[in-house]
Amino acid sequence: MAPDTARARRWALRGDPRSAIRTAVVWEVLDTLVAEQAQAVGRASLDVVDVGGGTGGFAVPLAELGHRVTVVDPSPDALAALRRRAADAGVADRVRAEQGDAGALTSVLGAGVADVVLCHGALEYVDDPHAALHDAVDALRPDGLLSVLVAQRLGALFARALSGRFAEARRILDDPAGRGGDGDPMPRRFDEAALRGLLADRPAATGDGSGGGSVEVRLVHGVRIFTDLLPGALVDGDPEAAQALLDLERAASEHPDRAVLSAVAAQLHLVAQRRA
Repeated sequence: MAPDTARARRWALRGDPRSAIRTAVVWEVLDTLVAEQAQAVGRASLDVVDVGGGTGGFAVPLAELGHRVTVVDPSPDALAALRRRAADAGVADRVRAEQGDAGALTSVLGAGVADVVLCHGALEYVDDPHAALHDAVDALRPDGLLSVLVAQRLGALFARALSGRFAEARRILDDPAGRGGDGDPMPRRFDEAALRGLLADRPAATGDGSGGGSVEVRLVHGVRIFTDLLPGALVDGDPEAAQALLDLERAASEHPDRAVLSAVAAQLHLVAQRRA
């Protein structure tokens, strides 16, 4: 089954407007790259691994496009919800659920098994982000794509400051992990330099697909540059305002000044490619 990009875009825009705004820019980038990857490998159906993919917010739509998706997540409840969601969508045969943690992909699935690995919202919570990210790269085949989505430090700082939580903002500014204090539910946040640094010391390729090989960063862009700074009342119940905000987010992610704008986004999306 060939990927249906129009269907993917319809999925990204459905449901609650703020939820769509929070995911649509990531999905549209991923949609394009996955289609390019399918063309590059000469297969319409790719092997995708979604680490920490939970209930299948990305996995099920990718399966609906005809790809085979394995979700590795530590929560049995989330995986049960994933199975129900996949069954309801008619793609249970293309979605596989495996219990495991980020950083243990190769021990659960093996090395060199995926054309695409998604690591969205996982590095913030693992004990060793460096090891987890390199494990995700090891799960890729040569020239496979890695999509990483993380919470960003300066985005959280601006959101706290603009909501009047100045002490928390100051702590985020000064804390190396980007936390707003002991009550902050996010264990760590990143910036672009820190995220790139996690990928910077790949060992030499082994030649057997079990590890090594360089990683080339394909793109980095901010996600939710404005959305998390705005009161929900500005767009809730107003489809035109929600669409205008989404259009602004899209334009900012592609603008010549996107590097500056991305630095204050709520999330940072990095796409890298494993080289042999």
